[in-house]
Amino acid sequence: MANQNSLPLYEKYWYKHNYKRVTESLLFLLLLSLLAYRIISFNNYSFPWFLAFFCESWFTFSWFLTLATQWNPAVIKTYPGLLLQSVKELPAVDLFVTTADPVLEPPIITVNTVLSLLALDYPSHKLACYVSDDGCSPLNFYALQEASEFAKFWVPFCKKYDVQVRAPLRYFFHKPKFSTPEFNQEWLQMKDMYNHLSHKIELDELRKSNGDFEVFSDTDRTNHPTIIQVIRKNRECVADGLPHLIYISREKRPKHPHHFKAGAMNVLTRVSGLITNAPFMLNVDCDMIVNNPKVILHALCILLDSRGEKEVAFAQFPQQFYATLKDDPFGNQMAIFTKYLTAGIAGLQGPFYGGTNCLHRRKVIYGISPDNMEKGSSISEKDLKENFGVSKEFMESAADALEGRACLPNDINISNAVDIASQVANCGYEHATAWGKQVGWIYGSVTEDKLLGLIIHEKGWRSELCTPTPIAFTGFAPGGGPTTMTQQKRWATGLLEIFFSKHCPIIGTLLRGLTLRQCLAYMWIINWGLKPVFEVCYACLIAYCILTNSNFIPKDLGMCIPIAFFIIYKGYTISEYIASGLSIRAWWNNQRMSRITPMNAGFCAFLSILLKLLRISETVFDITKKDLPTSKDVEDDKDVGRYTFDESLVFLPGTTILLLQLTSMVIKLLGLQPLSQSGNRCGPGEIFCCVYLIICYWPFLRGLFETGKYRIPLSTVSISTILTYLFVHVCRRIIVG
Repeated sequence: MANQNSLPLYEKYWYKHNYKRVTESLLFLLLLSLLAYRIISFNNYSFPWFLAFFCESWFTFSWFLTLATQWNPAVIKTYPGLLLQSVKELPAVDLFVTTADPVLEPPIITVNTVLSLLALDYPSHKLACYVSDDGCSPLNFYALQEASEFAKFWVPFCKKYDVQVRAPLRYFFHKPKFSTPEFNQEWLQMKDMYNHLSHKIELDELRKSNGDFEVFSDTDRTNHPTIIQVIRKNRECVADGLPHLIYISREKRPKHPHHFKAGAMNVLTRVSGLITNAPFMLNVDCDMIVNNPKVILHALCILLDSRGEKEVAFAQFPQQFYATLKDDPFGNQMAIFTKYLTAGIAGLQGPFYGGTNCLHRRKVIYGISPDNMEKGSSISEKDLKENFGVSKEFMESAADALEGRACLPNDINISNAVDIASQVANCGYEHATAWGKQVGWIYGSVTEDKLLGLIIHEKGWRSELCTPTPIAFTGFAPGGGPTTMTQQKRWATGLLEIFFSKHCPIIGTLLRGLTLRQCLAYMWIINWGLKPVFEVCYACLIAYCILTNSNFIPKDLGMCIPIAFFIIYKGYTISEYIASGLSIRAWWNNQRMSRITPMNAGFCAFLSILLKLLRISETVFDITKKDLPTSKDVEDDKDVGRYTFDESLVFLPGTTILLLQLTSMVIKLLGLQPLSQSGNRCGPGEIFCCVYLIICYWPFLRGLFETGKYRIPLSTVSISTILTYLFVHVCRRIIVG
């Protein structure tokens, strides 16, 4: 497995966006100028002035984080051809797929992800696919059984005709680009077989009356024993067969914490360590299908390179999407984020761990540092027991992994290993061990991926962003409304948990091996949970100034600063979208959603963390609903792009902000504002900000008058109305006072 070739298996290129650097630096200087103007304008000191200065100081700091993160973008070029010449034998890779709810994550989506992994361009006897079902669903198990039978025909078909996208759900969206009579016949046959598979999964969801389904009797998703079932073995250990396929549902009991996805990943790590113990582990979410069948070869170019072996802990593929809606109406396709910010982070200590589409070194997950890689990885039996638990078999497995001893495919006895693996998947196995603390996926945040990546970087490891052509994985972007808000709230909550813990990036830079600029990059993403507080304050300040006939926007020449910033910033962001081949409408959709999402999901996340810090309540892991994609890449149905609502409190901040702006504008238009005694009355700047915010909240404004799921629930509107009345009442009392 050692690199025998002096040529590098990958190259990293740093490049400059001089136009971006100049423009972003100019915007930063304008923000500093605005702060300086507020400081020297002592005649205007007032409550709105101080609050605006406070919020704008944080916005300036946020922009500095963005500037620092994007300053040195980098791109990776991998050479899979050289890899095949440079290694004596390709290493084994364990594939992890996680799912948690058969309703929110339909089994047919998981099946397609698994099928795309089973068909990878990699020796199949070196692969083993483990599916973690945290919902303990017999339907998921049944779907995987049926999929394994379909895979006997699907995988050879993909490799025979060099199919690029090897998930049938995606592949059969389009007609094939070339055709021969033989191919056409096989293509139609495969499509019919897949349609039959889909119908069976949809119709037979309660099929658990006999055979392997007996293990699911009397089980509940939160109260059941460990279930490990080998669905398919590569009995002959041949390179052109099918990989192992193993179903896992870890034990869950009501009084035992299960640590959400991080707990599931640790069980996958232990079970796979006992069965195949591959030195590398690829983990993907259940909706992330393989778009490039050579993904493992590309990632291994980084991890097996002579330099990468010593420095790089994991190779992260970016998250990108298919079946996208036209003009990105919900602002969640992250095209600009991937192009600029992800590339900027790649130029530092490396990209964050994204929770999916990532190839890890097993020994790094077991807690090894770069220094120990150089000195040797031997570990005493006492330390093995303290770190990895009481299972002697797993301790031997962990020692093999840490010391670089790979087990050969012919040496694997899956049946014997499965019996032992049930022990390490029990809910009490991690007690008095280092799992979740120094070993495996780390507990303490609902964004376990960012926390694990941060700790890996703190140890001195680097990571690399792997961007092959075509792109490696594609998923289906969540819809608008509740789905997006749920996902964004969970992300912001988890990031704030990291910030208010001992794993804060600032501490990692001061006391550990996290570089300063990597710390700034982590602070930039953690800012997703902090910045919404200041944005909500700023939005309330706009309404306050109109209601009290006061001002916070500079006047006279000072007004030129915010005007210049607004014009340059909007022009700059438009140019980014146009340069990326996106439309002006897509730009606007992302602009308004960049106001809506943080003020709702981000602000609710901050409140959740506040309640946790006060020991009033704990945070909750909310699963993001995965909808089946439509039959087209671009859906023109207007209803698909309409914003939806539910009774969740996550929509309360946005509804209240909208009602505040509408109320203040009505009072302004009716001339009900009080007379200004100081002359610093509300001006055009405050009116413009108010109107702009109302336009950004257009989906919420429509939601006040729509019907069905497109209407803001009456309960949310009622609470927002009460909060708006209280705000107006307080403003009136301040005026009277």
